[in-house]
Order: sequence, then structure tokens, then C-alpha cells
Amino acid sequence: WRVEKQRLSWDVLDSFADAAEQAGIEKIDDFNGGDNAGVGYFDVNQRSGWRWSSSKAFLRPARGRPNLTIWTEAQAQKLSWSTADNGQPRCTGLSLSRAGQTVQVTANREVILSAGAINSPQILQLSGIGPADLLRSHGIEVIRDAPVGENLQDHLQIRAVFKVNGTQTLNTLANSLFGRLKIGAEYLLNRSGPMSMSPSQLGAFTRSDPARPHANLEYHVQPLSLEAFGEDLHDFPAITVSVCNLNPTSRGQVQISSANFQDPPKIMPNYLSTAEDRQVAADSLRQARKIMAQPAMQVYAPEELKPGVQHQSDEELARLAGDIANTIFHPVGTVKMGQMDDPSAVLDPHLRVKGVQGLRVVDASVMPTITSGNTNAPTLMIAEKAAAWIKEGL
Repeated sequence: WRVEKQRLSWDVLDSFADAAEQAGIEKIDDFNGGDNAGVGYFDVNQRSGWRWSSSKAFLRPARGRPNLTIWTEAQAQKLSWSTADNGQPRCTGLSLSRAGQTVQVTANREVILSAGAINSPQILQLSGIGPADLLRSHGIEVIRDAPVGENLQDHLQIRAVFKVNGTQTLNTLANSLFGRLKIGAEYLLNRSGPMSMSPSQLGAFTRSDPARPHANLEYHVQPLSLEAFGEDLHDFPAITVSVCNLNPTSRGQVQISSANFQDPPKIMPNYLSTAEDRQVAADSLRQARKIMAQPAMQVYAPEELKPGVQHQSDEELARLAGDIANTIFHPVGTVKMGQMDDPSAVLDPHLRVKGVQGLRVVDASVMPTITSGNTNAPTLMIAEKAAAWIKEGL
């Protein structure tokens, strides 16, 4: 796994860091030193300016091993079952769709499900592990009645946008031919600049109010703006000050929509469904305004485009937070691990599905509570722990 410093900087982001410090958020060089409170550039998973994915880090070096077969363009349909000597259901493999054909795969020891916080519960429910009423409503035999798909948690990214003046952002660079050529040349020659950047460059962790025991807000500050993901950048210089509640109390669900594995599941995140989450949303937008009002940012004469300065009350800000927000792609918790006597836990402390044999889940769905930061590295840690347990026969 690779963790490197970013190969870029932006004057406007440097100024935001100065403004955050003026607002009481200490500058920090490393968010992974034990207390992530502070403001600074994120470290990135890159190798010399190239994205370094888990596939490159772990799967690519293992290719060619005699005990590894990789199938792409294959989709799991459902798990297969037999009855163990003690009468418990035992997972013996799965059926999958590959090249238009259904293929049956068997496992001598165990099946490891790593389809993520959305698809792992979908596959389990299709296979008979999930809320009994839900499964029966789709004509699926109940192997085990379990709260699969419950406890969905995510970090909701509230995307406040500020127009700026007298500085360069990606909006202005990418919207001109010269700017695009400059971006391409910088990456081609040095593997640096905007083409090497992660979606968010500058980060900050802080409290939404002083009574919080630790930082419960995370800012992802981006030198760009757009109406929504997938749309074009604005044609004026602007930055996006995204902020998320790291410890949301809202809980959602993932449920199959039919017994057909090709039908997408219903994802119901229930964002901002608690009074606490709505208050934190309002407080976080006010804090973003506080930072932008500091002298270091006032040199750019910032103009708040979203949510808009005319909105001031808690109720207005909480409602508009939902209007300008989207997932930050951190869903977790839908196949919760826990103690054996915890009725809300689907898995035991070693990530084995309770009440059945031969089945383990290893992905972000196992987290009982979402982490107070990005979920990628913690999920890799879960995988390393699980790998060790499997080798030890636990």
C-alpha cells in the first residue's frame, strides 16, 4: 500500500488553510498521528502521481499464483447451502453469471463475501440470510432471519460553493484550451498538477461545537465547483467547501427489490433523519462561513453561491444542507459485526456469519459504527485482520 504527499498546491487552498487557522483550526502535517484535528493537505494513495488502488497493491502482484483464479465480468447470483453435521446451514459455494451462463462454484473450506456495504447485503438477502418478512415477500427461502441490510451509515457531503476573485481555480484552467494544455503538459512532464490530484486536496477536521469530545466534522476543500457530479465545471472561479458529519446518528437500510440478482437493491440512507444530524448540518455550514469570512480568504472577495447568505436559521440551513449534499461514498454497517449475544449483529467478532457455517464477510459492511474519517484505509485494515484469522483457522 502506498501513501504519498500530493504533487500539487493551490494558492486559494493555501489561503483557506490560513483562514481555518485564523478561525481556530490548527495547521497539521499528518492526519494519522493519533488526533486528526487540524487543517492541511490530504495524503493520497498514489505512486508517482498515479492512482494506487487496492487492485494494483494486492491483486496484481498475486496474479499467476496456482491457487488464484480471477474472473472478471462475472456477477454473483446467490450462495449455495447444505446441512452440516450439527444441523446448521453450511455455505458450500455460489452460483454466478458469466458470459451469459450460470456457473456453480464450490468451496471446500469457506466462502468470503467482499461485495461492499451495498452488494454484500443484497447477495446475502438473495441467498436467504436477512429479515424473514422481506425474504418471504420475494419468495426466498429463509436460511436465517437476521438484520442484514440494517444499520446503513454514510458520510453526507454538504457542498457549499463560494465564488472567488483574483485567483486561479480548476474552473478557469479547465475551461480554456491553454489551461487544458498546461494541465496536460504538467502531468506529462512531472506527473504533477491537476491531473494528479485526488477529488479533494485540502482537508480539515474540527468540532461542530466545543462540547464535542473529538473532531466530528471533516472538510474536503476543492479548487473547483459544479452544479452536480457529472456536470461541467462552472465558467467562473470558485471553490467547493464540502463538509460532512463524521458521526451521524441517522441509520438507513439496503433491501432487495426482487429475487432477481440483476435488479438493483433499494438504498434508503435516511440522511438527516435525526434532530442531532440536522443541527450538526446547520452548525457545519455556519462554520464554513466563519472560515470564509477570515482575512486570509477575504482577499478573494468570496461570494456564497450555495446555500446562499439569505438562509440563516437552523431550519433553513438543515433543509438546504440536504438540497446541496450527496454521498461521499462511505457506506458501511449493513452486515454488522458484534458479540454473539448482540441481536443487531449479523457477524461474530471474527466476521463469520452467525448461525451458519462456512461463510465470512470482509468489507466495509461489517463496521458497527462508521469511522470518524475516510473509510478506505480502515477497510484495508479489516481485510488484513481477516486474512490473518483465516490463516490461523479462526
